[in-house]
Amino acid sequence: MKGLILSGGKGTRLRPLTYTSAKQLVPVANKPVLFFGIESLVAAGIVEIGIIVGETEPEIRAAVGDGSAFGARVTYIRQDAPRGLAHAVMIAEEFMAGEEFVMYLGDNLIAGGITGLVEEFSASAPNAMILLAEVAHPEQFGVAELADAEDRDGMRVVRLEEKPKEPKSNLALVGVYLFDRNIFDAVKRIKPSARGELEITDAIQDLIDQGYEVQPHKVAGWWKDTGKLDDLLEANHIMLDAQDLAGGEPASSDDACRIEGRVSIAPGVELIRTTIRGPVSIGPGVRLEDAFVGPYTSIGPGCSLVRCEIENSIILENSEICDIDRRIDGSLVGKNVRIVRSDRKPRAYRFMLGDNSEVGFI
Repeated sequence: MKGLILSGGKGTRLRPLTYTSAKQLVPVANKPVLFFGIESLVAAGIVEIGIIVGETEPEIRAAVGDGSAFGARVTYIRQDAPRGLAHAVMIAEEFMAGEEFVMYLGDNLIAGGITGLVEEFSASAPNAMILLAEVAHPEQFGVAELADAEDRDGMRVVRLEEKPKEPKSNLALVGVYLFDRNIFDAVKRIKPSARGELEITDAIQDLIDQGYEVQPHKVAGWWKDTGKLDDLLEANHIMLDAQDLAGGEPASSDDACRIEGRVSIAPGVELIRTTIRGPVSIGPGVRLEDAFVGPYTSIGPGCSLVRCEIENSIILENSEICDIDRRIDGSLVGKNVRIVRSDRKPRAYRFMLGDNSEVGFI
């Protein structure tokens, strides 16, 4: 079995961050989201992995390389434009060479990995397996309608619909799919949707209409699509809770520093009169002075936080926050960002913000 990871999307819901960075490389618990997907495939015994790439191909290649760091062999497959998930399957046909495969959306996180799913797929041998999760707003997802299976225990998929105005259920498609080679004929039979893309829901529906077996699997634990800020912060929360964060000593600290709870400290961290309350992940070369770092915060490499307080946030590498008198909460700060107070008169707020930025004051 092979793996196919989709990493070509533009990440419009995370702009302006994704104007300059691939959304799949935004870190959760100081690890790019994409890496979790690669590690899940490798843990399931899948080491031949194709990665669909687009405009951010150089950045993805630089981060992942040939896959050897993960124990995998990675092939990059270029998609000329975002033409839909089914189009990504179509252009991967040569790489798959007729083998069964797992398609994994590169900005998704699944509790417990996919090893059990791969084993279930191999044992029951359907033509496709889809993962489903109950959601509060199914109209924002591809939605599955199920019915009792007539020839075996369990449920069968009756119909799939992409972002329906009136959903038939609250079961949304999770960003992991398992297919045999019949999916390639299906993607060739369907037509582009109203938004001009080849929808994977239409391709799977074609399999159903052609009499092939599409097996549903309800996700028991959590699942996160990290394409939006709130979901990204929640994923950071979940992964900081799930990981073993104990260990690591700062390169320097003083007697006024306090570290409480589970905190991961990378090499070269400098602490001066600072309190850290875990779970927290701190990258290498970070400097914290007269700062408070609260729970569910990830601070990337090379950052400097001086005379400020922060919690429940993600700070990307080489950013500086200094002399902010209100606690920063629920925030995502990109690379090389400066948030500082100026002593110049007259007192005023001064900004340099990119397109689609958001600043909130209380």
